[in-house]
Amino acid sequence: MPSDSPRLLFVPVSGPYGMGEYARSAAIAHAARERWPQAAIRFLLSREAPYAADPPFETTLLPASPTRCTEQVTTAIAAFAPDVVIFDNAGRTAQLRAARAAGAAVVFVSARRRQRWRAGRLRWLRLIDEHWIAYPQALDAPPGWIETLKRRCLRRPPPRHLDVILPPADPARRARGFADLALETAPVLVVPGGGTGHPGTEDAARCFAEAAVALATGGTATVFVGPSGPSGGADPPALRRRRSLPQADLVELMRGARLVVANGGSTMVQAIACAAPCIAVPIARDQDARIRRAVAAGLARRAALDQEAIAQTARQLLADEPARAALAQRATAAGFADGRSIALAALERLLARRPDAGGRS
Repeated sequence: MPSDSPRLLFVPVSGPYGMGEYARSAAIAHAARERWPQAAIRFLLSREAPYAADPPFETTLLPASPTRCTEQVTTAIAAFAPDVVIFDNAGRTAQLRAARAAGAAVVFVSARRRQRWRAGRLRWLRLIDEHWIAYPQALDAPPGWIETLKRRCLRRPPPRHLDVILPPADPARRARGFADLALETAPVLVVPGGGTGHPGTEDAARCFAEAAVALATGGTATVFVGPSGPSGGADPPALRRRRSLPQADLVELMRGARLVVANGGSTMVQAIACAAPCIAVPIARDQDARIRRAVAAGLARRAALDQEAIAQTARQLLADEPARAALAQRATAAGFADGRSIALAALERLLARRPDAGGRS
């Protein structure tokens, strides 16, 4: 196999809810296809995932999320013989060992504290060639001394922050999105994320949805994107609902919004990277600390997970144009890097270290 046709296997967490890991992996895969047009790219996905019905890349369907299908995953790795396997919030020790046994470099992507802890265990440090953190370093907690000591003892590289993964700006797509939603003015975009509820915050999507209804009832053009469930009555005319949108369409809505109300995970980072004034609401235990760092940097406002608190914070910020402008200016100045370019550069280095410089016969 020539060096311009690597074999890349993506193993993101997948299932009936949420698609953050898949969207991130797909964005990197598309960038890899542009870099290496002859690359062999394959995904391992749960057949329960809605996006598995028509994937843009060759795909092996599994009975459930890859982490729960070790036998099928190890078999697929051996059959595909990849140069690199990218596990995004997925994987078992046996699966990582199968990748190494197949001669592949191993990448693990984490986005939360627990995932980072998994990657820092001694048995995983010995198996992982690259640990990518799907979050900007400026908003992430520094590594603990134990993690740093283990890496030094094993001579493992530090984690690599991907900052944010976004498609390039597309004004034409944005115009089509506004037209499809019948929007005549920049809206407030309310997007809680599409996953299941975190412990203690199972009603997060409902809180976001009710805050969106409250804003739209007051006449504010509002778009809610997420699993809101029954509305309990007719929506106000100013409200638009979508259960989900393609990532590129959602990002263009962020770029054109007056205000974005998001969770404190990757959606907040995407909104900041789009230079959108952002209100961040913690829906997971590790998000509160990240939101507080974003607030301290002047990149976002915080609201509690309560429909009235969300709506009231949004109304206050909508009434304060200088404050919104300041948030947007500081977001632009933050200069989050393009995670796709960071990932591609790392893949190039991994492939260059291979004995045959990027491929096997």
